[in-house]
Amino acid sequence: MPLWAAQAPVSVVAPAKVNLFLHITGRRDNGYHELESLFAFTHQGDVVRVAAAADYTFEITGPFADVLAGMGGAGDNLVTKAALALAKKAGLEPAVAITLEKNLPVAAGIGGGSADAAATLMALNRFWKLGLATDELAGLALSLGADVPACLYHQPLLVRGIGEELEPVSLGWHAGILLVNPKVPLSTPAVFKAFHGSEADFDEPLDAALAVAQDLQRLKSETHNSLEMSAKNICPAVEECLKALGELPGVKLVRMSGSGATCFALFEGEAAAEGAGKLIAQKHPDWWVMADRLA
Repeated sequence: MPLWAAQAPVSVVAPAKVNLFLHITGRRDNGYHELESLFAFTHQGDVVRVAAAADYTFEITGPFADVLAGMGGAGDNLVTKAALALAKKAGLEPAVAITLEKNLPVAAGIGGGSADAAATLMALNRFWKLGLATDELAGLALSLGADVPACLYHQPLLVRGIGEELEPVSLGWHAGILLVNPKVPLSTPAVFKAFHGSEADFDEPLDAALAVAQDLQRLKSETHNSLEMSAKNICPAVEECLKALGELPGVKLVRMSGSGATCFALFEGEAAAEGAGKLIAQKHPDWWVMADRLA
């Protein structure tokens, strides 16, 4: 029986990752894209729970469980890959029961799979009492996906390279956020393929990225999401989401996150975001809507 058999279960929230801006700055010979982006995180999200078990098991619950389960078996999920990778690193048998409460939409541009993998690493690090620092987990996280290391930190980050260059930032401003998704999965490879087909120029790195990140007005006027037009061409519902958000009272910034199809709007505070969310839910009852505040 493993030493952690009597250990109390551990739960970790996997928040939504939001690209406040996303610039594509180049492409490496191996096909990976270089980017410059400002990541921010919500407080709500998926939940990863770890408990003792005789053997490894993985269960998906929550409102988007069926969608995720339909995209592959447990072995294909990043949660399982993260669990097995950390067990191997620690020299342990993965005798745990992991439950993923899937509250965030799938293939939605808000890092759901990456955040779930990061939360799994954090939960097992605590459950197995490994004592690994976040920076130590980040090396393993990068082997799971470019966005996974960033999702370990749960704080605003300037992200460069293919996602491995992380610079923590203090935004200097606070905001409520409203996330909406038309419940239309949008393939990241398809969006990038459309981006290349458009022959759009790569973005130049920002001269003063930190200063831009700390000023919401500069963030609005000097940055964008390079993939937004390509995503709208593939998925017209993205444009519908952006238009609906832009018409809301008190909105500070409207943009698509990642490769879509989730879009977001920033507000003065969480209460304003919640009020706006109610308006969107009334007009578009078939959309996924989540109001929160940035971490």
